[in-house]
Amino acid sequence: MTPPPIIVTNALLFALSGLVALVVVPWYGLTHGYDLWQWLSFLVLFCFSGISITAGYHRLWSHKAYKAHPALQWLFAAGGALALQNSALHWSSDHRRHHRHVDDNEQDPYSAGRGFWYSHIGWMLREYQGERYRDYSNVRDLQNNPVVAFQHRHYLVLTLAANLGLPLLLGVLHGDLLGMLLLAGVLRMVMTHHTTFFINSLAHIWGSQPFTDRNSARDNGILAFFTFGEGYHNFHHLFENDYRNGIRWWQFDPTKWLIKAAAWCGLARDLRACPDERIELARLEMQLKRAQARLRKQDDRELWQALLQEEFDKLSQQLQHYYASRKRLLEQRKRTALAHYDRLRLQLEYRALQDAFIASKRSWSRLLAGIA
Repeated sequence: MTPPPIIVTNALLFALSGLVALVVVPWYGLTHGYDLWQWLSFLVLFCFSGISITAGYHRLWSHKAYKAHPALQWLFAAGGALALQNSALHWSSDHRRHHRHVDDNEQDPYSAGRGFWYSHIGWMLREYQGERYRDYSNVRDLQNNPVVAFQHRHYLVLTLAANLGLPLLLGVLHGDLLGMLLLAGVLRMVMTHHTTFFINSLAHIWGSQPFTDRNSARDNGILAFFTFGEGYHNFHHLFENDYRNGIRWWQFDPTKWLIKAAAWCGLARDLRACPDERIELARLEMQLKRAQARLRKQDDRELWQALLQEEFDKLSQQLQHYYASRKRLLEQRKRTALAHYDRLRLQLEYRALQDAFIASKRSWSRLLAGIA
């Protein structure tokens, strides 16, 4: 079978920029050196372009996980042009198709089922998508967004101004034109490309699946560190409209922190977050599924199976009661007219159900440890 034609522009861009980053950038550093100003420029532009992809292209426009003030949208549109990953309209169209057809080798634009190389960069080197490449029927909402539509119409001018004009301007101000162009221009662009591409490739190969195994997406804290929080990909593929990827306070997700800070400043609103009980239940269901798989190797598996199902049903019931009580308690705190007796009763009910839920989780953990 004849492979699709090569996309010459993309192939040249990735090949030449990669070669310059691997050879010319270190050569110039060894022969001329880079100073603190150049490294700071590299870091600031890398963070700006990367965050514009994660907070703008991904969570805002692809998944509509929150609403942003036009000023923030224009900032993300500029940073997205700097990232050089196509327009927000095109990027979001590909990404929505990826989520709808994840791991489908025919419909998923960067299916991990076709291997690391294909999902990382190969899918952009040939005309694999055919007519779908310019089919924007799944992003009609974004076509009506003036910021996204403007960026899409003027993408070439914007990306040339951002990726050539900005580093050159910084180089003129700094006094080392070539050094700034290499570090803040080429190396920053290559790093932005491949950290983003790692979510399409490595995040579907390397990591854990605490929430679902219905697709290949993985959670990986190391990838999250280099991708502004995008590495918690297993969670994201199950709860794609959540503005968070890292849901624990200790999980590294600066994109989540930025969106939350923007909301405090009035630049973002309507932040969407999946209810805690759904997240907890998904985690428990995965634990049950893995435990059941381990039981197939045991002689007394029917006894263990019955015990496991009984404990899971009990824990699920406790979970529902606990979160329903917590919801009632949170709602009553907004009602100043509630009688003291009723408020105290709700607090006592909540604490009792919380204790029962914690006890059930401990019992569940002991049971799982016994099966292991």
